[in-house]
Amino acid sequence: MKAFASALALLTAASAMGQTFVRMEAHPIETVTLDTQQVLTGDMGGKRTVIAGQLRIPKPGDDRLPAVIIVHSSGGINASTNRWADELNSIGLAVFVIDSFSGRGILNTINDQSQLDSLSMMVDAYRALSLLAKHSRIDSSRIAVMGFSKGAVAAVYSSNRRFVKLYAPADVTFAAHIGLFTPCNVRYRDDEDVTVKPIRLFHGTADDYVPIAPCRAYVERLKKAGADASLTEYPGAHHSYDNFTRAAPLKLPQGQTTRNCVIQESDNGRVVNTKTNQLFSYKDPCVEVGPQIAYDPKAYEATLAEVKGLLSKTLAK
Repeated sequence: MKAFASALALLTAASAMGQTFVRMEAHPIETVTLDTQQVLTGDMGGKRTVIAGQLRIPKPGDDRLPAVIIVHSSGGINASTNRWADELNSIGLAVFVIDSFSGRGILNTINDQSQLDSLSMMVDAYRALSLLAKHSRIDSSRIAVMGFSKGAVAAVYSSNRRFVKLYAPADVTFAAHIGLFTPCNVRYRDDEDVTVKPIRLFHGTADDYVPIAPCRAYVERLKKAGADASLTEYPGAHHSYDNFTRAAPLKLPQGQTTRNCVIQESDNGRVVNTKTNQLFSYKDPCVEVGPQIAYDPKAYEATLAEVKGLLSKTLAK
């Protein structure tokens, strides 16, 4: 439980900057750390671990509230995460912020994305869904998931029916899936077969960390399959355009990016580099370093308005 205590301390510190809730609860989340192949094949033989989640309840009473699960980026929980939680609390939504890193002894994965598979964070999100669905103040039919960059993989691809079948709790699914600057350059089998719930992606056209082009292609495939999916583009916006602490562009000299990698699921849950047809690795030549992040207030404000509008409509009684 020492790792859980560490994660809890981080979450509590993040929430201290401003309080838009009447009650904060810390919850341990029993989960498992899986690699890509394990997630894709349903192999639950990974390392069992306990991570932390912080629930912020926006108003008193005993009524059941809609909620949003937030899945952080490769940088972990930051001031931007907290601001999103405040904004969503302000429109009456409970917010559950997951810390997928601290309980696993991870500070961040910026320079080494192999520390934790993005799809493993999706399993964390499903475990959080299971926990919230049983909470006396949460309406289990009105829980959305929202993720950022690495965490957006969890938020967007948890819409896939294959993952719902493997990992979602019985009789509960996410009411909406929201991804900001989502990595869409891995094509999974049957990833167009999704639930009927809305899928919304938001992305900057100048993103050199997680390029927008693969998301354009993925959303088009989703639409052709009949999914309720859309991609909103912000011209000139960079990666992490919602992070107000980065007013000036910041280059990450050793930050790993797969911007030039095209990856696809093959047999038995293997993901391969389509250029080599070999098992993908972060040591592949297509993996580069040196992307940048930068705040874009117009893109952030526009995204905030879109997200609030979507959730207010989708999670209404």
